[in-house]
Amino acid sequence: MPSSPAQAVDLKDKLSLFSEHWSPKVIARMNDYEIKVVKLDGEFVWHSHQDTDEMFLVLSGELEIQLRDQTVTVGPGQLYVVPRGVEHRPTASSEVHAVIIEPAGVVNTGDAGGALTAAYDDSLA
Repeated sequence: MPSSPAQAVDLKDKLSLFSEHWSPKVIARMNDYEIKVVKLDGEFVWHSHQDTDEMFLVLSGELEIQLRDQTVTVGPGQLYVVPRGVEHRPTASSEVHAVIIEPAGVVNTGDAGGALTAAYDDSLA
């Protein structure tokens, strides 16, 4: 069976394929990690990930990552890694496009659960 030709993943193209917020979409895999694109708008829930760090790379817009003792502002071309176990809440006053890199199977709401928990979606991979 012939393999498909190698090609780059176009982030802008992948982001154009959906409109929902707070619902990460897997676009590629690397070892045991998943690379996801996500659209963020408004306030998320306070949560943490006990077993892994979580990386946010902002492509457009401005993301605030609230920690219990400070807020980190992340703009286009910037990234921030939330250390494992640190409670945080991403917020965006207008739509943000971002890339998240984390181990396969990580749930977006971490230990909090609730209505904003996204279904696993690897349809764009």
